[in-house]
Amino acid sequence: MHADRPAAGDPSASARLRMTRYRSELLKWTAKVNLIGPEAREHLDEHIAEALAAAEILKPAGEVLDFGSGGGLPAIPMAIVSTEARFHLVEADQKKWAFLKHVVRECGLNSLVYGDRLARLLARLPESLRFSLVVSRAVGEPEEWVPTLKGHLEDGARVALFQGSPDAPDMAGFTAAEAVRLPRGESNYLKVLTFHVEHF
Repeated sequence: MHADRPAAGDPSASARLRMTRYRSELLKWTAKVNLIGPEAREHLDEHIAEALAAAEILKPAGEVLDFGSGGGLPAIPMAIVSTEARFHLVEADQKKWAFLKHVVRECGLNSLVYGDRLARLLARLPESLRFSLVVSRAVGEPEEWVPTLKGHLEDGARVALFQGSPDAPDMAGFTAAEAVRLPRGESNYLKVLTFHVEHF
């Protein structure tokens, strides 16, 4: 039934069409409401390739939270090729939230979009909802918001930080793996933290 669906990082014809639609809609909206900056506009294909490289590394499955989704990089390309995952996109900016809702619908993605701050959203999510993966790109200080996720993480869940440094602060309950350098520029890293439920 899912033979036409692509594996993570391996865009099929269907995924390529969705990626083209996403790229087109992102540039069209950005011309009006400035969803992404000049660097990302100029190097959009590299940003998309970086997201696909991350999908190949992380192989998202199950419930995935993307915090600070912005214009959808890296979450939308990752969602397009990660057919075993349902992405939950969190973005407080109303214009970016409206774009994400639009592009999820246009691309037919199995994703939910929340126009809210992370703390408020976590307080109203079902207690039974547990994320297997959290993705975030250059949003705030991880030591401030990552620990707030503990109540909604599976044991063994991963938090993948797209950042300009290979380092991450120590946080109780999380162990950090070696950072992976991503293929866009010299200072782009994927730092993965693994969550472990404390058993008493």
